[in-house]
Amino acid sequence: QPKQSVYAAIHISAPTNANPDNWHTVALPAYGFFKDINPQAPIHVLFIPKTRIPTINDLTDEQKHIVGDLYLAARDYAKQIGEDENGYRVIMNCNENGQQTVFHIHLHFLAGRQMTWPPG
Repeated sequence: QPKQSVYAAIHISAPTNANPDNWHTVALPAYGFFKDINPQAPIHVLFIPKTRIPTINDLTDEQKHIVGDLYLAARDYAKQIGEDENGYRVIMNCNENGQQTVFHIHLHFLAGRQMTWPPG
């Protein structure tokens, strides 16, 4: 199966979110977030850079700030929705064994329930 961009996946599954200009912006306009189309928790959103980077393996040293910015956006979102004290989980998958299905890096934010370990 070909590696798919999140733009294409969102267009197929959730057309109202397809245009990055319509995403909710967080911290900087170069990032956005939207609800996961297959939520694994009561609150499950994806934080994504508008710059297309297929996998974590494709990050360059010059792009390392992008991952840091995604985590800061998740932190700020947790505070905004009142889940910072309860706790939350953030996940970034990479390639087939990591269960990456959309090839545009993104950070999963899950909250609203007790998480279990191991995750799967």
